[in-house]
Amino acid sequence: MIIGTTRELKNHEYRVGLTPDNVSDYIAHGHTVYVETKAGEGAGFSDADYINAGAVVLDTPAEVFAKADMIVKVKEPEACEYNYFKEGQILFTYLHLAPNPQLTQVLMEKGVKAVAYETITDKVGNLPCLRPMSQIAGRLSIQEGAKYLERAYGGRGILLGGVPGVERGKIVIIGGGIAGTYAAKAAVGIDAQVILLDVNPNRLAYLEDIFGASVTTLYSTEANIRKSLKEADLVIGSVLIPGGKTPKLVRREHLPLMKKGAVIVDIAIDQGGCCESSHVTTHDDPVFIEEGIVHYCVGNMPGAVPHTSTIALTNSTLRYGLLLADNGLEKAVQMDAGLANGVNVYNHKCTNANVAHSLGLEYTALTDMMK
Repeated sequence: MIIGTTRELKNHEYRVGLTPDNVSDYIAHGHTVYVETKAGEGAGFSDADYINAGAVVLDTPAEVFAKADMIVKVKEPEACEYNYFKEGQILFTYLHLAPNPQLTQVLMEKGVKAVAYETITDKVGNLPCLRPMSQIAGRLSIQEGAKYLERAYGGRGILLGGVPGVERGKIVIIGGGIAGTYAAKAAVGIDAQVILLDVNPNRLAYLEDIFGASVTTLYSTEANIRKSLKEADLVIGSVLIPGGKTPKLVRREHLPLMKKGAVIVDIAIDQGGCCESSHVTTHDDPVFIEEGIVHYCVGNMPGAVPHTSTIALTNSTLRYGLLLADNGLEKAVQMDAGLANGVNVYNHKCTNANVAHSLGLEYTALTDMMK
């Protein structure tokens, strides 16, 4: 198979879909790899690194898309890339289609076989290709939240870890999945007070076993959310419905309850956000203030640490990419049911139930199409 990777176009997105080591693996499996020039530069990989690994470096993304049977990326394609798609081409990347009806329609119209990292599952139902970025985003959320609590950015002027004789800041984490857990680890590490809410009692018990008295766990109800928001200096929104839009657990009516200058970091913004007042921001302009509350809603948080993020991501995606390249999509999804869950669009149809529900599209089961 011919594999291609291109430079990411999202604002301050420096990650890359393939490392030179990944290229070596694809070459070892008998595949051909094309890389757009400077695609890996932001993550610390030069064109020479790719050439030495066996890739062919091309000048433009159009050339790479035209040659490739499978495109391996990091983020969803930008509108200027839509014309590059071709019938039957595999697109292997984060897609986050639920809040992006335009991209979904284009993928369906063009007949792209779109495989989303964020909905691939392992044998026990976990999300192995989303996990590393959730870990990074969780840790970054505390780092960024602490910065924007500084008065110069409109924050309350709170040092989350406090000092002797001064109360420590309070962090409220909504959602106890991977991102929420790693946010809690970072929050405990700076000695902040931490409240973590989730709807799964088993998950709460597990988190209490991990963190002990360092974290207060609460069952996520409207009453507990409201009470926690009133006390919070920093709120981390880390709710996830795989493939679907995130429920708006922090609504506009809640903002007046919060302390002026408190910060919300909405990690879930890729899937629409779990705060009703959130909208996507960029690393160039990461925050906005609404009703006195600082909102940080960058849609590609791990892009701020691209070397770490690229290696962590490709450690998880490589095995699936090789499975697709070695066998073709149709055989690969028969060999791995978890990879089949990653197929969001196939043969002009939406094949992910949560995406279809979120966008009001007809859902067609991939298994029915493969019969």
